[in-house]
Amino acid sequence: MKTGTVAIVGGESLIGRELRELINEQKIARSVKLIGVDADTAKLTSEGGEAAVITPLDETNLRDAQVTFLAGSPDSSRKALELTRKSRRQGAIIDLTYATEEDPSARLRAPAAEPPGYAPPPGTLHVIAHPAAIALSLFLSRLAGTPKLLNVIAHIFEPASERGQQGLDELQKQTVSLLSFRTLPTDVFDTQLSFAMLSRYGSEAPEALGSIEQRIERHLATLLAGLRGVPMPSIRLIQAPVFHGHSISVHAEFEEPPDTEAIATALASPDVDVRGVDVEPPTNVGIAGQGGIAVGSIARDRNNPRGLWFWIVADNFRLMAENATAVAASLVRAEERGE
Repeated sequence: MKTGTVAIVGGESLIGRELRELINEQKIARSVKLIGVDADTAKLTSEGGEAAVITPLDETNLRDAQVTFLAGSPDSSRKALELTRKSRRQGAIIDLTYATEEDPSARLRAPAAEPPGYAPPPGTLHVIAHPAAIALSLFLSRLAGTPKLLNVIAHIFEPASERGQQGLDELQKQTVSLLSFRTLPTDVFDTQLSFAMLSRYGSEAPEALGSIEQRIERHLATLLAGLRGVPMPSIRLIQAPVFHGHSISVHAEFEEPPDTEAIATALASPDVDVRGVDVEPPTNVGIAGQGGIAVGSIARDRNNPRGLWFWIVADNFRLMAENATAVAASLVRAEERGE
């Protein structure tokens, strides 16, 4: 099923590149227009092994898009929204930057974790949930039919790529600088991340780690709102010195001692790859390029017979891009049906 023209604002960003790859794999668009994060310059890039142009962010380049993905900076997303609303022909807007989530028409989206048949009202601004919230909601939704859950605690390990290319570059440069005994760059994290685990960023960081934790909590609460029998987890976000992929350590306490094999069977689905004791546990490196989530290292809590430990990993960009393209496909189907 193909749309007409798809526009990606921030086509040069990390998540923009992931979207481009997935759109080409799924062949959901006849043409893809790459738009930069500013209105002044055009850039050359590659698309499918061929040269492609990233055009400036202006009303003309946005006008004919049936679906526009916002995948650049928060500022470019707000600018793109302003420009599309001035246009006479406004297509669907899918925001992967969270910049527009306070807009009155915004609805949080994660098709992988939504109930079957869910359809927001026409004119909705679709904001894709944080990938860690999607991963946890996918996991918890599979546990809804098992022995009753009493408490869930999740420690989320955030990769540097969640801060974009600047986050990746700063982690890489910090590592090189440490090994070379040079001054560390700290523009993104405002403290040393290389070889360190952070419970918060430095006070001059552009975005506080605590505010990101609160976003995950809000998104997760929204995704779990219609799911009966699943308590809202207590979460803690930790910045890890890794480049890509979320890792999440989860402790779940049940009303009665759980059957580990039955729990593993309940978790398994097309979106949840369960690794048994005879298989290597999943890692954020091994999950790269794969969809859904992987769950492994399922172990009993030695100090609580009703508790289990789980280890969850997900490719943060692939998970977001999958859900964004799923939203786009559902919108196209609805338009074809005249809804």
